[in-house]
Amino acid sequence: MGKFAPVKTPFCVKKILFVFGTRPEAIKMAPLIREFQQHSDSFQVLVCVTAQHRQMLDQVLDFFSIRPDYDLNLMQPNQTLFDITAKGLKGLESVLKDAQPDLVFVQGDTTTAFVGALAAYYLQIPVAHLEAGLRSGNKYSPFPEEANRTMAGHLAEFHFAPTSQAQANLLREGITRNVYVVGNTVIDALLLGLNILKEKGDWSYQHYFQAIDFDRKIILVTGHRRESFGEPFENICLAIRDLAHTFPEVEIVYPVHLNPNVQETVRRILQDQPNVHLIDPLDYPYLIWLMNRSYLVLTDSGGIQEEAPSLGKPVVVMRDVTERQEGIDAGTAVLVGTNRQKIYDTVSSLLTDPTHYARMAQAVNPYGDGTTSRKIADCLRTAFTPGRF
Repeated sequence: MGKFAPVKTPFCVKKILFVFGTRPEAIKMAPLIREFQQHSDSFQVLVCVTAQHRQMLDQVLDFFSIRPDYDLNLMQPNQTLFDITAKGLKGLESVLKDAQPDLVFVQGDTTTAFVGALAAYYLQIPVAHLEAGLRSGNKYSPFPEEANRTMAGHLAEFHFAPTSQAQANLLREGITRNVYVVGNTVIDALLLGLNILKEKGDWSYQHYFQAIDFDRKIILVTGHRRESFGEPFENICLAIRDLAHTFPEVEIVYPVHLNPNVQETVRRILQDQPNVHLIDPLDYPYLIWLMNRSYLVLTDSGGIQEEAPSLGKPVVVMRDVTERQEGIDAGTAVLVGTNRQKIYDTVSSLLTDPTHYARMAQAVNPYGDGTTSRKIADCLRTAFTPGRF
């Protein structure tokens, strides 16, 4: 673990510690960290990564030029929730005692977010919860994310909700203080990332995907939820195979998660389909480049449900429930579950019915416009005014 020598700061400067451990957290924290770093007169920024996911985390840190002050390096082969929770909590005890932050930021619903909030609570350090208030209403779906975000929310002092519906979820649970509706920083990250790609140039990304014909319609697929393992996940793959047969002129690109449960099913059912490209998991910049070139997205991912609509891409959500109901209500996404026929029918309609496609592609993204990080910094500058907190 890296050590940071605590620096005495002026009374008006608050020390903010950002704690995260996975790629999605890093993506959503990156623009916020950058925003707070631009206000050195108000905030001193520290970063702690638990690295519950190592490689996937590191490529995001490199892309956004984030250098952690602390690294718990938790990831190990065949790690369990017990391992991450116990080691993360103990490791964060040392970090918090060393850094002595005025506020700890956690993001979303990972085990790192939960133990980050819990460790700060044990030391009576205020917690800010980014992406607060998401709820599916089923503590086992998604698992363990639904429980993680609920518990983190009840430990937090500041709650940055992406939408009014997320705020309403918090209010129903009795969380009424310091709740702010600000949008989602994933949109900030997407726009920032696309600007970085533009500065680097397009050629290297086009070359990476040279086996794919971008003159055709591209369907981007991401699917790996553990609650779908078994027959539901087989149904997803069978629906994709059906679509590949019916629409041979369409290119289906599936970055396949490394989980053996995913790999075995995907390759057994889809390996020999000529217009299905099974590729390795993509680093974040390659993923957003490909998403920007896609016609539509078929996914069970949470973040993509928020990102793709900002690019005008309809999202077909392969889950039975979603904590991102706002996208469904706004028409940017449609919930189809893991039903083979429903997945097939919905995607077929989007491929063949221009009116259906345009209605989804042109719907307004309810998750923000890229100004979330600035709104959060403004909220906390006000909150930390002497006498206010």
